[in-house]
Amino acid sequence: MLVVDDEAIIAELWILYVELMGLEVCGAAATADQAIALAEAHRPAVVLMDMRLAGQKDGVDAALAIHDSVGSRVIFITGSQEPATLARINTDHPSAVLIKPVAEPLLRRTVNAALADCGMA
Repeated sequence: MLVVDDEAIIAELWILYVELMGLEVCGAAATADQAIALAEAHRPAVVLMDMRLAGQKDGVDAALAIHDSVGSRVIFITGSQEPATLARINTDHPSAVLIKPVAEPLLRRTVNAALADCGMA
């Protein structure tokens, strides 16, 4: 599992939730370029992706590149419910889109569904 969020405290929360599920986190990234590099190096089955990232590229830019090169399932976690943002997210055919704040049980169900979708659950 790869965690992508430019807010360190939020990334740490997602990492904690994932580890409590008994899953391994291969890394955390704050930028799209870091996310792409980590995904290509570790080839995670699932990526937790924030929409707004540090730098010039956003989560959709990262997700599209990761999907093309690695094929990971991407779960977007965003604080925005703006139609334009959600439409941009949906250009990547995400595994799921969760709106912050996200409780651990919902994240667990969503991750398990994504893992099942790629034959890993």
